[in-house]
Amino acid sequence: QVQLVESGGGLVQAGGSLRLSCAASGSIFSINAMGWYRQAPGQQRELVAGITSGVSTNYAVSVKGRFTISKDNAKNTVYLQMNSLKPEDTAVYYCNADGASRRYWGQGTQVTVST
Repeated sequence: QVQLVESGGGLVQAGGSLRLSCAASGSIFSINAMGWYRQAPGQQRELVAGITSGVSTNYAVSVKGRFTISKDNAKNTVYLQMNSLKPEDTAVYYCNADGASRRYWGQGTQVTVST
């Protein structure tokens, strides 16, 4: 089992920045990749950014150049630095980990970007 705890969400004005953190614990040796997803009201959950164990990264087109995913292996933590935030970035952001046989999710953290 893997446990994921997110933090760092909040309310920010358009153009501002936030950094989300996701701390992993438990059977972290089984994790192949981690990522951040988001879900806005009435919309499907979508991939925002992902990072593999080999530190390859990928981003949604809508956030490329504004968001950066990174990880600190010593702290078992993945970060999402979000810059130049837009109102359309408003959503609940979920941390995700792909294990050997299943996918794990955090509880989610709300990000609200005001105009």
